[in-house]
Amino acid sequence: MMALELRKIVTYSENIFIEGGKAGAKPVRMVAAAAILRNPWAGRSFVDNLRPEILAIAPQLGAHLVPIILESCGGKDGVEAYGKAAVVGTGGEIEHASALIHTLRFGNLFREAVGGKSYLSFTNKRGGPGCAIAVPMMHKNDEGMRSHYLTIEFTVNDAPAPDEIVVALGAATGGRLHPRIGDRYIDMKEIQAEKAALA
Repeated sequence: MMALELRKIVTYSENIFIEGGKAGAKPVRMVAAAAILRNPWAGRSFVDNLRPEILAIAPQLGAHLVPIILESCGGKDGVEAYGKAAVVGTGGEIEHASALIHTLRFGNLFREAVGGKSYLSFTNKRGGPGCAIAVPMMHKNDEGMRSHYLTIEFTVNDAPAPDEIVVALGAATGGRLHPRIGDRYIDMKEIQAEKAALA
């Protein structure tokens, strides 16, 4: 089993004041914190059991990233939307990226820290240095609240190297400034009414 080899942590943030030419009632802050680490499975032949490294590394990544997000958003109550992402370098498998974020030992640290109930929306992919890293988000307590379907996107000019993985968390202090498409529940009610009318 290999220990966490953390090269650096990168942060990115946006403060959104105007959308569609109209100022919001209050600015929305979107933040991301990304850990760039050596892929613990890089340079090894096909590894059947990824669990030992998951158990050793995933909780440490959460412990590094979650406090950064909380500080950037003004504490747990400042976080309304959240998500996660991982990008494995070209020398690794997408399964390696997935392994470190699709475990409750990573996600639960974030979920519990902000009092969330929703699952963490995600992306996982393979890429090279400077590739786009997109972290999709949703409301931490209501998966159907479309106002909080957001994405924060950023790049790290020198990561991931072929033998690295980028693991990121994202958060927002609110939804889109002027949401006007309604929640998922509106569609559900309309569809049910349409079916009932046809019955």
